[in-house]
Amino acid sequence: MPVDLYYVPGSPPCRAVQLTARALNLNLNLKLIDMDNGEHLKPEYLKINPQHTVPTLVDDGYPIYESRAIIIYLVNKYGKGSALYPEEPQARALVDQRLYFDIGILYQRFIDYVYPQVYGNAPADKDKLAKVEDALQLLDTFLEGQKYVAGPNLTLADLSIIAGVSSFEAFDIDFKKYANVKRWYETVKSTAPGYQEANEKGLDALKALINSILKK
Repeated sequence: MPVDLYYVPGSPPCRAVQLTARALNLNLNLKLIDMDNGEHLKPEYLKINPQHTVPTLVDDGYPIYESRAIIIYLVNKYGKGSALYPEEPQARALVDQRLYFDIGILYQRFIDYVYPQVYGNAPADKDKLAKVEDALQLLDTFLEGQKYVAGPNLTLADLSIIAGVSSFEAFDIDFKKYANVKRWYETVKSTAPGYQEANEKGLDALKALINSILKK
């Protein structure tokens, strides 16, 4: 049975799943969801994912949503023993911590800053931007003396975080002024399998979408 991924190209969480699949050499059956026309609210999609979010993975009839749960599932099923999600308890705990930092602080603060601009036509909020900057400073601290965000090896934490951080470019958030973040960013771009196809194409789509929305 194919592994289906319901997705939107520009979505950072969707790109994190695609990066993980590439790292596992796993082919996904991509199913584009037209959210502008409410395809995510149709009964057949709500039956799969009542949260009506993307990404949603369906593996042999089994649906999973929330990108970080999806990428962990993919490694547990298709990459047992992979360094992407190490089995040693302390190493795995560090990857988990970085993933929770991503969803609860770094990516959440980014959303809090950009969503009012994109969907509410609100001006940029300097206080919310300052919180994004504070999260980037924490990420920079995590990377001090480390090649990747959770140690010496590429992990799921890198793939999830870079999908979000790369999206900062669409809003002119200068994450590259943080030396460790800049070094890490270039390292992951050059070492994550299929990076261009799995992340940069979607990032270009996001940039085009944001430009069209903010210019209205």
